[in-house]
Amino acid sequence: MKIRNAGRTRRFALGSTVALTVAGMNAPAVLGFANEQYHQYVINRPEYKAEYGHWQTVVLPAEFRINAIHASLLRTGKILIIAGSGNNQRNFDAGTFKSLLWDPAKNTYKLVPTPADMFCGGHTALPDGRLLVAGGTQRYEALDGAVKKAAGSMRVRNENPDAARTFPKGTVFTAPNGREYASTADVTVPAAVKTGAGDRTVVKASEQHVFVEAVAQGAEYVNNSPTQYAIKGLSGAEARNLYGMADRLTLEKQDFQGIRAAFEFNPDTEMYEQVTDMAYARWYPTLTGLGDGRVVTVSGLDDTGQILTGNDNEIYDPASKTWSKAPDRYFPTYPSIFLTASGKLFYSGSNAGYGPADKGREPGIWDLGDNSFQPVPGLRDPALTETSSSVLLPPAQTQKVMILGGGGVGESPLSTARTDIADLSAAKPAFTPGPDLPAGGTRYLNGVILPDDTVFTTGGSSNYRGKHRSDLLKAQFYHPDTNTFSTAAEPTVGRNYHSEALLLPDGRVVVLGSDPLFADKADTVPGTFEQRIEIYTPPYLFHGERPQLTDAPTAARLGATITVNSPEPKGVVTAKLVRPSSVTHATDVEQRSVALDVGARSDGGVALTLPGNPNLLPPGWYMLFVTDGAGTPSVARWIKVTP
Repeated sequence: MKIRNAGRTRRFALGSTVALTVAGMNAPAVLGFANEQYHQYVINRPEYKAEYGHWQTVVLPAEFRINAIHASLLRTGKILIIAGSGNNQRNFDAGTFKSLLWDPAKNTYKLVPTPADMFCGGHTALPDGRLLVAGGTQRYEALDGAVKKAAGSMRVRNENPDAARTFPKGTVFTAPNGREYASTADVTVPAAVKTGAGDRTVVKASEQHVFVEAVAQGAEYVNNSPTQYAIKGLSGAEARNLYGMADRLTLEKQDFQGIRAAFEFNPDTEMYEQVTDMAYARWYPTLTGLGDGRVVTVSGLDDTGQILTGNDNEIYDPASKTWSKAPDRYFPTYPSIFLTASGKLFYSGSNAGYGPADKGREPGIWDLGDNSFQPVPGLRDPALTETSSSVLLPPAQTQKVMILGGGGVGESPLSTARTDIADLSAAKPAFTPGPDLPAGGTRYLNGVILPDDTVFTTGGSSNYRGKHRSDLLKAQFYHPDTNTFSTAAEPTVGRNYHSEALLLPDGRVVVLGSDPLFADKADTVPGTFEQRIEIYTPPYLFHGERPQLTDAPTAARLGATITVNSPEPKGVVTAKLVRPSSVTHATDVEQRSVALDVGARSDGGVALTLPGNPNLLPPGWYMLFVTDGAGTPSVARWIKVTP
């Protein structure tokens, strides 16, 4: 027995030695596995979730995965995710443009026919719940060395005061030396303007630009001198009245080019419906809803790849589905422009991507009535506002806008942890310092207003487009009442350029997209677009029972008092209307949370009064949340606010 026991002991000892040896040889892997197991144990404990919240990852079936460039919550609770060509030139060349309609509550999804390349257009909700989408991509950029055909902007002129003229894509313009250049889009040139009469008649030629490129490759097509070009096929008076003018046609780098097309997405038919084109092509524009239901549209790259000058701003009228001219004001692309309670617009300084470093970067209040612009001073790190985010802090009645993080112009590696807050209700609005971002310098940060009047911020990277593996796997809450940040559970997916985050009607947050340049720290392996979706459940949903809204009106007028039903009306402490997000490039100017006055409570009912100011509460569809004393929200009810 002793021998058998000794032998058994030796065998177990030998096995333990082997196990210890293997563990020693693979210590990082074994310890890493153990640490990961322990980490999963910790983050899934009820106490942890109740303090920090919880993340889950959603992977859609392969045929429904698209590059989430744009995301908008519709009044149906579904999310319209727009890729267009998805920052993929092969898709663009093939005419493959995609949109996905995803229902997070039911986890159902379907691809939607997409009639144009809406990649990097602009969008905003209209009062009736439709989504206006304007602009997109006509042509991808071509870097230095990749341009094979001389090209540039051609100004097509018309000296005939009696008729406009449309020239189709492919119209040929001929130089005096016989070299030919073809247009890449249709162009309509208005009739010339005639003033005076008799001997005092003056005719001023009209003009419209179009991008042209040489019909063949070669440096001999380069022309660096201002030149007049004949339009092939015209003769006689037509040839004299209609012609092209170009300053330079070169082989230099060509930027992305925009389109004029605009569409409304109908949440009932779940289809795009084309509306009148804009007067100007736009790529990277911002669309901001006004208190009267119209939409002001600014900035972008035009159809020759040039940034719009500011005398080309437009206003969309959803009643007539037409565009008209807006006051002149220059902004860099995707500027964060918010509607204020006064009806004026506030430009926070946040922007994305294109525009000179010394023009249009100063924050200020823009009055569309007299086209005045009042600078708002005090912003720290003013050179680091590109790829920053901005939020109209809750409740919207405080009229405070926060700018968070940002980086240098273009591909700068610089970033800032700065947050600053502009109080627009002050006699002389100015920025004051907020707390630094806990993760340090951050670009592409997404901020989402929650029903408990905090702002959830997540993701971003410290470098341009996540270079050097600089994604920040951090999330936090900003508390406007204490002007502090607190820690949230950490996401597991990095998010930088082309990422979005938005609030769902059930109080959770969905996070999509990311488009890193590289996949490795050495920046040698090209990055791939992140198609996994994450859903974050905030701590307030782990605090027990949540308030209930069992019934509410589907519509309410500004200034009206409505009654909503709740089984425990005494537990309803706050109520707010949250406008659904329409977000791209860390830009979400429609997001706002408007507090309602909580009035008398009766058996099963609570009276709520809406503000009467349409500039504070623009017409449209909102999520109505009520919260209890701990800040736990109900599931939202959709309600349409009307004038």
